[in-house]
Amino acid sequence: MPPRRDDLADLVAPRVIGPGFHDLVQRVVRLVPAGRVTTYGDVGTILGSARIARQVGWALAALPEDSDVPWHRVINARGTVSFRGDLTRARLQEALLRGEGIVIDAAGRLDLPAYRYDYPGVTVPFRHAESP
Repeated sequence: MPPRRDDLADLVAPRVIGPGFHDLVQRVVRLVPAGRVTTYGDVGTILGSARIARQVGWALAALPEDSDVPWHRVINARGTVSFRGDLTRARLQEALLRGEGIVIDAAGRLDLPAYRYDYPGVTVPFRHAESP
């Protein structure tokens, strides 16, 4: 069942990064259903600033290996996995996405407009132009 706008209202704080930031990132990422993706910038925007995409990535990278947060559903704005030198984790992320029915082409790109999750009742005002 998709979240309601009321479920998102308490996630946005005036001070975006501070105590509890990792928990807020995890709460937003948990809203993304299987078979859909979001971007680091979208998560940041939901939390109050599209400019904190890198910090969103750091928060997800800090998750323990046994975490049930669906971190694999967060990709970059180009529609690809951001692996930052960890090829094993990138391959795992792609495998998990494919396991949810997401098609990734030979170049490692997915159709972001087709798979991108739209948070109910929330407009994500800043989105990079998406090109195939």
